[in-house]
Amino acid sequence: MMVCEFKPGLEGIPAAQSSISNVDGQNGILEYRGIRIEELAEKSTFLETAYLLIWGELPNKEELEAFEHEVHSHRRIKYRIRDMMKCFPESGHPMDALQASAAALGLFYSRRDLHNPIYIRDAVVRLLANIPTMVAAFQLMRKGNDPVRPCDDLDYSANFLYMLNEKEPDPLLARIFDVCLILQAEHTMNASTFSARVTASTLTDPYAVVASAVGTLGGPLHGGANEEVIQMLEEIGSVENVRPYIDDSLQRNVRFMGFGHRVYKVKDPRATILQSLVEQLFAKFGHDKYYDIAQEMERVIEEKLGHKGIYPNVDFYSGLVYRKMGIPTDLFTPIFAISRVAGWLAHWKEQLEENRIFRPTQIYNGRHDHPYTPIEQRA
Repeated sequence: MMVCEFKPGLEGIPAAQSSISNVDGQNGILEYRGIRIEELAEKSTFLETAYLLIWGELPNKEELEAFEHEVHSHRRIKYRIRDMMKCFPESGHPMDALQASAAALGLFYSRRDLHNPIYIRDAVVRLLANIPTMVAAFQLMRKGNDPVRPCDDLDYSANFLYMLNEKEPDPLLARIFDVCLILQAEHTMNASTFSARVTASTLTDPYAVVASAVGTLGGPLHGGANEEVIQMLEEIGSVENVRPYIDDSLQRNVRFMGFGHRVYKVKDPRATILQSLVEQLFAKFGHDKYYDIAQEMERVIEEKLGHKGIYPNVDFYSGLVYRKMGIPTDLFTPIFAISRVAGWLAHWKEQLEENRIFRPTQIYNGRHDHPYTPIEQRA
């Protein structure tokens, strides 16, 4: 009998071969289809980046215009999904509402024609188009308001911000939000992407694939960390409290949300870009004291834990960007999902190309030949 080495969390064990994205954790490099994230953040748009991830190459002008038109034309959600969302409890977390809504979308498109490129493209378009509308709709409906209809004249990111506030956003806000979506669109075999590929390997529909990934993203050790970063900064309260807070947390072995990464041993390149976006926001719309706290926290943690490779990750500064935009804290992770849908769909499509269902093994450490005890003899 072959003895397998147990790796908690499958750490370091390859689960797939992929050409979608690459991370060099020692040098702080992230690439989408071979293009550095810094270049995409500067020059691309989210929908162009999504096209690159899903179809493998940057689109030409005509391809991009057609793709953008398709996504913009499918932003309205079915009225039955909207009515279903109105029944969700107001106290429910938006990630739970999104997971249920994404799964419900599959009820309307349940045919699984997974070898048909038209079916695949239609599913990609619907999910990219509908997920932002669902997030914005639930945000308004849980306040007792009707959702705002998408605005056909606005691009992807500006339209989402418009649906949240029924107000056309400042162009700088819309561009910065678009860059945030680019930064979070894909990141190799993380937990939610693995969840998506496992679900995809069963040959179920892409709506179930995205719904399963949304459920995985919601945990505080994955996408939910950006919410907890803001709570941590609010708890610290001032720059003067940073060092005592860190010293106390180290003594109690408390994890610092937004710091450290399973892959990166240097500062996450996405965190560096996000930090520059924060500064652009503050330069135009006013300073936020929590950025001062965040900067001091980064400095002290690097001093104390830098030798262990503990540096800010993408979650540390993303919440400060969204906070400055006036976005509620519990929408930070659903926004992460809006972005990461592009990566999940890219992995769904790649999984279908040479599919084999995931069926890992386990190491059994329970009892053997244990007798059944009749109920009257049990203590």
